[in-house]
Amino acid sequence: MAASNATLRAFLHGLPGVDRVGADQRAAMLGTRSIKTTAKAGAIDLAIRMVDLTTLEGADTPGKVRAMCAKAVHPDPSDPSVPKVAAVCVYPDLVAQAVEALGNSGVKVASVATAFPSGRSSLEIKVADTELAVAAGADEIDMVIDRGAFLSGDYVKVFEEIAAIKAACGPAHLKVILETGELATYDNVRRASWLAMMAGGDFIKTSTGKVQPAATPSVTLIMLEAVRDFLATTGRKVGVKPAGGIRTTKDAIKMLVLVNETAGEGWLDPDWFRLGASTLLNDLLMQRQKLSTGRYAGSDYFTLD
Repeated sequence: MAASNATLRAFLHGLPGVDRVGADQRAAMLGTRSIKTTAKAGAIDLAIRMVDLTTLEGADTPGKVRAMCAKAVHPDPSDPSVPKVAAVCVYPDLVAQAVEALGNSGVKVASVATAFPSGRSSLEIKVADTELAVAAGADEIDMVIDRGAFLSGDYVKVFEEIAAIKAACGPAHLKVILETGELATYDNVRRASWLAMMAGGDFIKTSTGKVQPAATPSVTLIMLEAVRDFLATTGRKVGVKPAGGIRTTKDAIKMLVLVNETAGEGWLDPDWFRLGASTLLNDLLMQRQKLSTGRYAGSDYFTLD
């Protein structure tokens, strides 16, 4: 798709404006929905299958990544009925260790790239970063957009960088991180969502987890509306990944309700919705055990992430 700032601006600024009060009220209302015990058990297992178990710290080591991969495949070694998570997410230099540790388990390896988390580097370095991760075996790339370019109205730069990274991904899927906490307005969240999808993103993702606010219900709602409308307009389906601040089973279930009531049941699948989290899994496991046994495990029962 050939694009210019004029054409992109005309399209993006022609999108319907977001009613901030209305979006906040709808997200809050959906967050009050309760589900029955039997449905809750299914929701917990679905949420586990949607988790991108993540470690993105400067102190990450190969040993920490191997331990995380073991947990991704067998979240609760004492209970083989607990499903595997969707993916593990690491830095590019640790992808090879994750690939080796996961083997043929079916858990995917995601890698952040493109000068994560700032996104402030040259396109050449961003492409090289992506190619390094893909060559090491990454199934998915989580890139960050240049928020400075977006906020200054240089939509072509953002579009062309996403398209270039998508090309560098080869067979790997591309998740485009908007860093919604830096976009200032809900209208910008909607515009950035559409821009990322038009440029070829397979997923749109709220946040790096390094900036607050991160995956709020309201911005997730706006992004879910965007993928729903994008499918209706173009015929292409795009996934959504909220990340950052999703820590409890209650948080996760609120997200699943948002998905069902906004984008529809077709997105209630790990192929189309993910939960980026580093601490959520333990709470899901604790709540799952409570439902099945009637009691909580001790605080030291599950490994710390």
